[in-house]
Amino acid sequence: MPNIPQPLDPQDDGSAAPAVAAALAAYEAGTAGPAEVLNVLGAARLLVPVVALLTETEVGAHGLRQEKESEMALPKLVGQDGRQAVLAFTGTESLARWRPDARPIQATTLQVCRAAVQEQAAAVVVDVAGPVQFVIEGDVLAALAAVESGTVDRLTGVTVAKVTPAQPKPKRRWFSRKPS
Repeated sequence: MPNIPQPLDPQDDGSAAPAVAAALAAYEAGTAGPAEVLNVLGAARLLVPVVALLTETEVGAHGLRQEKESEMALPKLVGQDGRQAVLAFTGTESLARWRPDARPIQATTLQVCRAAVQEQAAAVVVDVAGPVQFVIEGDVLAALAAVESGTVDRLTGVTVAKVTPAQPKPKRRWFSRKPS
């Protein structure tokens, strides 16, 4: 039986955190760089989308094809070059802009980065449909995925903004790949 993780914050209303929205707006305006955005995202909750994936259909009593089985899946963005990215959203509004039928799962930025690396994705794309798109990739993605807790100043030659989680969170796998 699948394990559905408990929310990070049961009182979360799904809104983007004001500090995150402000950092992304400053980034878009050119008054803040990626380090400032990463600094704010490091302590933020993101929403990872899951969508229903039809796995089996059947013909019903009235001769119409109907759903028999479906699974929840983590959608990935695939670039023209074949690289994959995990999607994350700052709030339910930005998630609905991308796909209104997607369901949000709360995760920290560090959890999302770890999951992206585990899934062999090249990037995490935050708010792919706006209002401000932000990409975490390359050595920064690898560095954030390697963080267990605390702060990071330098890791394998990459300078990363200080990342301080709001509170230590229990380790959870928030999705897994079905064995082939």
